[in-house]
Amino acid sequence: MPDLLLGPVLRHVDSTSATLWVETDAACDVTVAGRATHTFEVAGHHYALVVLTDLEPGSALEYDVRLDGAVRWPEPGDDLPSSRIRTLPEGGDSDFLLLFGSCRKPESDDPKEHKLWGTDALAAYAQRMITEEELRWPDSLVLLGDQVYADETSKATQQWIKGRRDASKPPGTEVADFTEYVRLYHESWSTRLVRWLFATVPVSMVFDDHDVRDDWNTSQTWRDEIERTDWWAARERAAVVTYWIYQHIGNLSPGELAEDETFRKVTAAGGDATPILSDFADVATREYNGRKGTRWSYRRDFGNVRLLVIDTRSGRILKDGHRSMVGDGEFEWIEENADGDYDHLLIGSSLPWLMPHVIAHVQSMNEVACRRTDWRGRLAEKLRQAADLEHWPSFRKSSDRLTRLIRRIAEGEAATVCVLSGDVHHVYAAEATFDRPVNARVYQLTCSPLHNAVERYMRPLFRLGWWQPLAGVLRRWMYRSPEIEPLPVDWEKVAGPYFGNAVATLRVRGRDAEVVIEQAGDGPDGPRLRPLPSVALTAGRPR
Repeated sequence: MPDLLLGPVLRHVDSTSATLWVETDAACDVTVAGRATHTFEVAGHHYALVVLTDLEPGSALEYDVRLDGAVRWPEPGDDLPSSRIRTLPEGGDSDFLLLFGSCRKPESDDPKEHKLWGTDALAAYAQRMITEEELRWPDSLVLLGDQVYADETSKATQQWIKGRRDASKPPGTEVADFTEYVRLYHESWSTRLVRWLFATVPVSMVFDDHDVRDDWNTSQTWRDEIERTDWWAARERAAVVTYWIYQHIGNLSPGELAEDETFRKVTAAGGDATPILSDFADVATREYNGRKGTRWSYRRDFGNVRLLVIDTRSGRILKDGHRSMVGDGEFEWIEENADGDYDHLLIGSSLPWLMPHVIAHVQSMNEVACRRTDWRGRLAEKLRQAADLEHWPSFRKSSDRLTRLIRRIAEGEAATVCVLSGDVHHVYAAEATFDRPVNARVYQLTCSPLHNAVERYMRPLFRLGWWQPLAGVLRRWMYRSPEIEPLPVDWEKVAGPYFGNAVATLRVRGRDAEVVIEQAGDGPDGPRLRPLPSVALTAGRPR
């Protein structure tokens, strides 16, 4: 009989539909709530995305997962609460609770790794959920990048890699192919509490650099160097194929899945769909006249809340003197989908839009310096790669375009516009102001890591990044360059920086919103969370 290897992962949920993702050990029919879907195959691995429609709005449906008729979830004897699908109510004035964060290493049995990475914030949140009433459970979870670390593998994975190939040759103990990527996802998603959390709370995802490799698409120089290796093409292809399977398709609504040509081809293949997805991956990573071959950005609506997630990694344009965080075609899609009838716009970006001022100014100056063709330009490029100077401020034209979009939305009827980010291994909230009055409150909300470590020497550097006297000096120096225009936005830190593993909770009640940051730690009964001061984003905050 077939068995369940991974999942179920509850993905897209709205008021009347839901999708659930699973991986099985053999081809089979996967049945959830009476809806059966046959698995599709990629390189000997078997997957299904079960689409449920005609659900009751505002309902809670307990479910199990059956493979060829046999129940495989929940697991026998497990005392965790029943997994359930909670559809959104109709209308836009209900309370809404969204979790977000990024950068999650797998849980490890190695004592040194466990000490280094600390307590998994997602596991801690799940531990608390099992003791709470269902009404207190979050409505959505957004993972903003680095779900797996292809370039920084755990000790257990390194030993496994050494058992299947010669790790003395590049890429060493980094992952090299589809099979090794599959192991990363199993390692990250199969632990008991996190697996139950994913089966119970709808999850949206987007990749960042470590899902592929550190500094992925930092610059054209970076790409030229990596593409000269004999292993990169296979690595990037495997990264995109597994991302499509494990992360991307679950971001799509049932209607979008029905229109998705690649999804239709893969699920109708009737055999190994590897050639289909390999060809797709090769197209997805190429540039064509300033555009990419696919769009990973997506939109979700939760009543009066709109989530617009931007791909800030694969969609970058770097060739022929172009430098854009997102190609023109995708940016036009983002701008179009930012318009709508909602009270709160959430822009998911793995990379922060507003960073500590000192870091932001250094990145903008570095971008200009890298354009030089002499030794100074080469030195600036080395600094860019070594110091990870590749966030929104290092793509100033794109950053300014995003700023103009946010300002335009904030001039309308929305109550808040919040950019949700991770990546930088600390937590902070900053409020934005513009060169003219706006109606909405605008914030950068950054939460990272969920489960990782930051070198202690980085902590004072992050704090220094918010020091206004130094930022003022750099701003005056920056504006001496005729290639750097004055910033169209200013911002003030209103919380943080905080360090350590953490998860953020955005609470929406009508037109009011607040964000709560909770840090993870070990307690006498398992992982626990400690709340930090909450930040009121609307009511009670003076301008």
